[in-house]
Amino acid sequence: MQLRIAEGGIPTPGFEEPPLSGAGRREIPDGSTGTPSGTEKTGRTAPTGDSPAATSGSRTSRRADAKAAVSGRPGTRRRRKAPKSTPAARLTAAVVAATGTVVAVLGPWLRRVRPHYPRPGRTGWKRWLPTWRQAGGAVLASFGLSVLTLTAAYAVTDIPDNLNSFATQQDNVYFWSDGTPMARAGWVQRQEMELDDVPQDVRWAVLAAENESFYSDPGISAKGLTRALLRTVGQGSTEGGSTITQQYVKNAYLSQERTYSRKFTEAIMALKLDNKMSKDQILEGYLNTSWFGRGTYGIQRAAQAYYGKDVSELNASEGAFLATLLKGAGLYDPTLSEANRARAEERWRWTLDRMVKIGKMSPEERAGYRTFPKVLESNPLYSTGEQSDYLVELATRYAKKTARISDQDFDRGGYQIYTTFDKKRVDQLTRAVGKARDKARKDNPKAAKHVHYGAASIAVDGRIVAIHGGPDHRKQGYNESNATTVPAGSAFQPFVYAAALEHGVRKSRDSGPEPVTGGTVYDGDDKVPVTTPEGPYWDRSGRKVAAKNDNGRSYGQITLHQALASSVNTTFMQLGMDTGLDKVRATARASGLLPSSLGAQVPALTTGSSRPSAIRMASGYTTFAAEGRHTEPYAILKVTRNGHEVPTDVPVARRAVDADTAAEVQSALTDAFRTAYPETAAKANGEVAGKRGTTEDDTAAWYVGTEKKVSTAVVVYRMDLAKSLEPLPLEGLGGTITDSVPYGIWSEALRPLG
Repeated sequence: MQLRIAEGGIPTPGFEEPPLSGAGRREIPDGSTGTPSGTEKTGRTAPTGDSPAATSGSRTSRRADAKAAVSGRPGTRRRRKAPKSTPAARLTAAVVAATGTVVAVLGPWLRRVRPHYPRPGRTGWKRWLPTWRQAGGAVLASFGLSVLTLTAAYAVTDIPDNLNSFATQQDNVYFWSDGTPMARAGWVQRQEMELDDVPQDVRWAVLAAENESFYSDPGISAKGLTRALLRTVGQGSTEGGSTITQQYVKNAYLSQERTYSRKFTEAIMALKLDNKMSKDQILEGYLNTSWFGRGTYGIQRAAQAYYGKDVSELNASEGAFLATLLKGAGLYDPTLSEANRARAEERWRWTLDRMVKIGKMSPEERAGYRTFPKVLESNPLYSTGEQSDYLVELATRYAKKTARISDQDFDRGGYQIYTTFDKKRVDQLTRAVGKARDKARKDNPKAAKHVHYGAASIAVDGRIVAIHGGPDHRKQGYNESNATTVPAGSAFQPFVYAAALEHGVRKSRDSGPEPVTGGTVYDGDDKVPVTTPEGPYWDRSGRKVAAKNDNGRSYGQITLHQALASSVNTTFMQLGMDTGLDKVRATARASGLLPSSLGAQVPALTTGSSRPSAIRMASGYTTFAAEGRHTEPYAILKVTRNGHEVPTDVPVARRAVDADTAAEVQSALTDAFRTAYPETAAKANGEVAGKRGTTEDDTAAWYVGTEKKVSTAVVVYRMDLAKSLEPLPLEGLGGTITDSVPYGIWSEALRPLG
């Protein structure tokens, strides 16, 4: 039977009935005492006649006879059944009994050596020093008690027959916003492998990295436990010092909590398991239950996840890399970050060198492994290629972040993730993008080979209701709706306008900021040089900077409201310079764009040099529809695990721009939609606002608009992922101003508008 540890690490004793009053006696109702059930005491005559004792005993006897009659067993009394003894209770009883025996045997000697203070015949501070017999006795007593405790613990600790939940994982289930099932993701994958199928080099790579003395130690390491204890005392947490046997016990039988009681139980069970199982059996179990990241438990699934082949096909170099993941896959998976890669390479080299040092690899063989073995970019066992893979990927990221769930805990499974995704909107957006993709392949198959479509719909309260991540998750491996790859172009102009309305403009060095309104007039001609309070703005090559309008069109003097509605680039470049590029950046950030996507603080910022994702662009436009308040985008409504809700961080709305500013920007965007698409606007009854976005080098085409309190951003661009991440010219795949492909996708996804 396994030693059970109660919550908090305190052994739980078994139930004990309260003792009878006195020495084995029970109280008589009238206050005198007598033996149970009216029996006589040994060596004494029972009371007779009308004595109080006799009368009391008679009443006691009659009550006992009445109870015996009810039970159907004359002359006996029913006793309450004692609860089943627990391992902790047995351990406590064993320790108490052993201690009692020691005290009985050593009692006379202990009385002789017991200290008398102050000691007679001594003076000063020496009167308080113990004798060498007393000091030695204390040491021996402590050692003996420790041995007795460990012996008793070993005797009552059992190895469970069944593995715990850490060794039997579950899937994670995802739900649409209406509560219906969306997907079941088998992130946790395991396939048991016999030790004979694991190459010797791979086994010894693991042992060299984790426990080189595995085949000779007793299941625990006294040196390692001492080191772990010192770390615990110094840092306040239990860690380190575990042999492979102890790690297997933790993986297969115990919890992952870091407590003293769990560490003690782990050590005792490791000792017992080492005597119960062979070393090969323990190593096989360890390799099949260890976590390697990417949703995999066990070295077989790890080999498939990182190298796309069975473990039997791995060489020593690949095995050494997998061994590094046992220190923590989140820190050693080289595809996650450059820092991870540096750590992984360093430990990989150390593991191979260690194999040479312990005699499990020759120096000649080690010399053949100089190049770090390249791993797959993603787990090929997970992807299905469906659009739902992008939804699951995004929801998983938000679930881990908002519920503060570690990769390892999430991979163990058992979570129910309720997302914000609207199935109807996702299906419509997917069909709209598919229709545009098919048309591009028909009209221009060569250019369409590298075309990409990113799209996202965000509600004004921050809910991500729909995304389009790409054509095939297995082939592409990244989410186009969340990619920061192409400039926003003229779709960035609303943030410049909002900044100017918020902070005013400054046109000369000595003047203060002047307020602007939608009626403020600016020059809208093509190629007007940009000026600063000090004069013309020169670039690093010594040329005056000037913006260009679409198709080289000049608008003359034009109001800011109309300039936004007509997407006049030259007006907004000068407006941004007059407002201050720092204020433009701050307004864009407050509205939801990420600082990392804004780029350099140069005049080109005002014409959309920043590279926000479709999700962030849609989120930014919700700020104007939400009367100037912004809520960070999120994809999770609720997370539960085995029926219990997991606390999550829910974003709250905060003031980004003034309500009047937001109303003016939204009004200009409404007029922009009416100007570009008057017939559709008439049907929508003024409830739709939106704006196109183009870039000077024709590498991206956008449409961002709000309908019924939901903003949707669509971007079309070309990129050859096999060569670089630099965008290519659209070559007509973005459409024209009057026949915009992004707008076509946008309107099709929101049909019917208004």
